[in-house]
Amino acid sequence: MGPEAVLAGLKVSAKKPVLDECAGLAARLWGHDRRRVFELLLERERLGSTGVGGGIAIPHARLAGMSRPAALFARLAQPAEFDAIDQRPVDLVFMLLSPDGAGADHLKALARLSRTMRDRTLVEKLRATDAADALFALLVEPAATLHAA
Repeated sequence: MGPEAVLAGLKVSAKKPVLDECAGLAARLWGHDRRRVFELLLERERLGSTGVGGGIAIPHARLAGMSRPAALFARLAQPAEFDAIDQRPVDLVFMLLSPDGAGADHLKALARLSRTMRDRTLVEKLRATDAADALFALLVEPAATLHAA
């Protein structure tokens, strides 16, 4: 993930528009078909919300033709309804796309994102930051720490 994979102040009010914006950024950054990414994310949401609680969502999907996992981050301008497990609206969204056959790697990446989002100090800083470059800087610091462990 690079700074271009961060959306700051995204103005949406519900899950589908959030997923559509994330799919659009994935299309621009990595050349994926926006509609296909959106459909895969919706398909995953039908299995159960990826709103993990605490105002955080980690929508994810496996996509044919990818060579490695890719992620993006969106900080919403206002919390959006997401059918989260705690029924709270979501304002922090990590989207993860993995290669179709990346079962274990996909699960490891999801676990890493989940651990990162349990860091209350980081989450507070993400919520207090409006600039994409500052959000990216906050996100890469814990990622470097996780890789070193």
